[in-house]
Amino acid sequence: MKHTILGAGGSIGNALAYELLRNGQEVRLVSRSKYSINGTDSFKADITSFDETLKSLKGSDIVYLCAGLPYNYKIWAVVWPKIMQNAIDACIKADAKLIFFDNVYMYGKVNGIMTESTPYNPCSKKGEVRAKIAVMLEDEIKKGNLQAIIARAADLYGPYSVRTSIPYVLIIDRLIHGKSAQWLVDVDKQHSFTYSVDCAKGLYLLAGKNDTFNQVWHLPTFSPPIDLKTFIGIAADALGVNHGYSVLKKWMIRMAGILDKTTRELYEMLYQYEFDYHFDSSKFNGYFDYRPVSYDGGIKETVRYIKNNVLQNIS
Repeated sequence: MKHTILGAGGSIGNALAYELLRNGQEVRLVSRSKYSINGTDSFKADITSFDETLKSLKGSDIVYLCAGLPYNYKIWAVVWPKIMQNAIDACIKADAKLIFFDNVYMYGKVNGIMTESTPYNPCSKKGEVRAKIAVMLEDEIKKGNLQAIIARAADLYGPYSVRTSIPYVLIIDRLIHGKSAQWLVDVDKQHSFTYSVDCAKGLYLLAGKNDTFNQVWHLPTFSPPIDLKTFIGIAADALGVNHGYSVLKKWMIRMAGILDKTTRELYEMLYQYEFDYHFDSSKFNGYFDYRPVSYDGGIKETVRYIKNNVLQNIS
């Protein structure tokens, strides 16, 4: 099959590209910058344009929408619906299947475990946007206009996931540079994280089955969740450094947001760190008989990847 990744160059786009290549698949990467990886076909396109989107996926069997946008609600509110509509319309016209890589913002604050049947109840502006575009796709599926999957993941960590991964930015990168780790609001809360390699393998497995389409799937994620004190400890031990950490309280983040736009955008999402966050992938695990990587193994492998790739590139 020919696999096309819309929004190539990000954490999951890269992890997925390498997973597809390892399995001998034909891969096209689509981005504004014509991002390339050896062994893939690189295509320059702006997916906010329908014509460019359609041209970019010509001849594709499976299209993955893995785009990332600046962490800004005003941009999301305008651009995400446009990207989703273009992806839907282009896949219908090209007779391609669509897999949308999604997050959990549309669920809002969940008291208990997040499953594929958790209702949409966003408690943030960005969550409202994510709910809107998910419903756009679900409506097209119900009408029978295309075959599609919504594949959701928890917060990401792992190889290829360094630029936008909060555990990397606040924990691993700080520990590497001799600083104390940081976390948001409460280090004792349980929090699910999806390992990037599991995520990529999950997307590839879903793409290979006809009966996985036209439904929502949670990508493979280890359970039970981990508390951040334990996460920090595993990362520190893997790096051979002190376990020291500090906690960024809500009032501190609010104050920092006065000067920093990204921090200001983060504030409305702090409910995810103020309460337990338990993401369940038992549907996927059972269907594929899949065992997600443990946090101990995943964090240690992430540190090895960073030592062998990221730090060498910096030096």
